[in-house]
Amino acid sequence: MLPFNVDLQRMTFGKQLLIDDLPFPSTEIQQHAENGFITFRNGLTKTRVQTQCVRCGNHDPSWFGVFPCARCGQTCIYCRKCLMMGRISSCTQLISWSGPEPPMLEREAQINHEHETSLTLVNEARSTSSLLAWTGTLSEGQKYASSKVEAAFLQQTELLVWAVCGAGKTEVLFSGINQALISGQRVCIATPRTDVVLELTPRLKQAFPTINVASLYGGSPDRHMLAPLTIATTHQLLRFYQAFDSVIVDEVDAFPFTADDALQYAVKQARKPQSALVYLTATPSPKWQKLCRNGKLKHVKIPARYHRHPLPIPEFIWCGNWNKMLNKSQALPKKLLLWLQQRISATHPRKQALLFIPKIDLFPNVLRILNEAFPGINIEGVHAEDPDRKNKVIRMRNGETSLLITTTILERGVTFPNIDVAVLGAEDRIFTESALVQIAGRVGRSADCPSGTISFFHYGKTEAMVRARQQIIDMNREAKQRGLVD
Repeated sequence: MLPFNVDLQRMTFGKQLLIDDLPFPSTEIQQHAENGFITFRNGLTKTRVQTQCVRCGNHDPSWFGVFPCARCGQTCIYCRKCLMMGRISSCTQLISWSGPEPPMLEREAQINHEHETSLTLVNEARSTSSLLAWTGTLSEGQKYASSKVEAAFLQQTELLVWAVCGAGKTEVLFSGINQALISGQRVCIATPRTDVVLELTPRLKQAFPTINVASLYGGSPDRHMLAPLTIATTHQLLRFYQAFDSVIVDEVDAFPFTADDALQYAVKQARKPQSALVYLTATPSPKWQKLCRNGKLKHVKIPARYHRHPLPIPEFIWCGNWNKMLNKSQALPKKLLLWLQQRISATHPRKQALLFIPKIDLFPNVLRILNEAFPGINIEGVHAEDPDRKNKVIRMRNGETSLLITTTILERGVTFPNIDVAVLGAEDRIFTESALVQIAGRVGRSADCPSGTISFFHYGKTEAMVRARQQIIDMNREAKQRGLVD
């Protein structure tokens, strides 16, 4: 066999990259192409009907522009949809590895300095038929879902895992991932949000300590790491091409994945032609729910949390025209203030509270009013544009903050051990059915504190509120029928 550059192989295997992404001379890349190790594909395809970007799938004319190209000396069309990952134009080619596939576990065991792993450790793990170090116990609902995930990986099929908030979805994946890794497959867990990537990475590294786990997001140092297990934002999948034997899409209902065709295209492009695709969500869209009910979408449901306690059911509390009260009278509804006082007042056993509000511009007034109402109480606010967002969440998690005011940025992906949750203006259109179910799912997640209160303060009930409450009731009913709650 002709020799090839192993570093070039590792950087381009399963990827679709621009030549500018690679720290190798173009002559060396061309030589590898002539030897059959590298494949070039046109970045844009053009027919009489449309132009399409091969990397992100965009074919909307409004997302294409033109510029005078120094490379080819012509006026080139380029894609603006995925411009942040490097410009794809008429004369651009995407580079992929087409040579021998690198052995995953052996290769990564040799270079895994973080865990000081050797090939011997991997072989020992294989001899016991497990690379999984996690020794926890799954609930009955988790065990059943875990077996379905394993089957999907083995049969290379698609599966939706519909699991309530706090069901322990990550642990459900462990066995299937383990079997896939043992058989030498590459697995990817993709999620729309960087926060979730950063949360999942240490958990997966702890569960599978003898292999490399690549963590990919904007600015990630693992960008060129070749790993058997990859955790990535869905945006990062735009760099991959037929790379993974199994792809898991977590929080499949979350923004921006549901609103961006390019991200859904990226998931399809990142899969091998024969591969498994597993979706995870606590709140599938109404369309997906209907497909599940009609038997047209293969799915498994976990209607109960791992600690066998039912989901807290939202209560509806009418509070009048809170928006007018806040803007004109500079006041908050008395019912809401009483609710907060009962939880964070110094004269009452303190319990942390999380208050969701619909708009960022409400923060100044809400914070001022609450600080005046509850002097001496540590109250903070956090939103997507807050530079101190991470530290505020940590302080809340450590119990240093009594009340945290937030937008829907914290509707998912965070766990606080013992909180009650309120939503001010639950009728606002930002609070969709899925958002309200996720918000309710912040309550009672801990086995030590499995119950709590979720209250929707409103100026008129909406269909989203009613459907969210009903979905939670239905899950509790199913969990009881299946003997999954005490």
